[in-house]
Amino acid sequence: MIQPHLPVIELKQTKKYYGAGDATAYALRGVDLTIHRGEFVAIMGPSGSGKSTAMNIIGCLDTPTEGQYLFEGIDVGMLSRDQRALLRRNYIGFIFQGFNLLGKTSAIENVELPLLYRGVPAHERRKMAMEALRSVGLEHVAHHTPGELSGGQQQRVAIARAIVTNPLVLLADEPTGNLDTAKSIEVMELLRSFNRDHGITVIMVTHESDMAAYATRTIHFRDGVIDTTESKDIL
Repeated sequence: MIQPHLPVIELKQTKKYYGAGDATAYALRGVDLTIHRGEFVAIMGPSGSGKSTAMNIIGCLDTPTEGQYLFEGIDVGMLSRDQRALLRRNYIGFIFQGFNLLGKTSAIENVELPLLYRGVPAHERRKMAMEALRSVGLEHVAHHTPGELSGGQQQRVAIARAIVTNPLVLLADEPTGNLDTAKSIEVMELLRSFNRDHGITVIMVTHESDMAAYATRTIHFRDGVIDTTESKDIL
């Protein structure tokens, strides 16, 4: 499936709307977007601008009403629900603002979850999960539950869980929204290192311009379309 010469993400006149006739509500009004391997893209925009809908489509959590979404040249709209789930499981990692960790489960067991869904043997899961925790500097709290960790540590566990499968694309939805400035910088440095050192394509939704500054390209949504695009040097 993987074809390195193709863009990893392509939205082509992608529309998402609900209802019909005068009651039609548009979330996306015809978005054209291309993201290449190894990019670090920040997506910004006010509430209701369409950025979250676009991320849900990119993450195979939703499908367009019209237009196309291509992942490595594959038309995702032509895939079955099960095929989209496999694509999501094998090629995409997710980081959420609310961490989404299992509260009564240790850090290492949380990180193991994507590997469990893949059917990776227990001993191999444990080794890979520990390596992922080590990559975010948290191997020493592997057996702590989320309630025993700070907010910044919980987000780093969530990042370890997202990258343990070595995804092609990492989707981060407001990854610093619940963190103070110092912890936010730690998280952004981690995302930038995975992008630079491992070639993982990072697509991040954020409201914070100082966090968007870590990206190589910032895309602004407004009223269901891309308003502006800014390419820049990172910090």
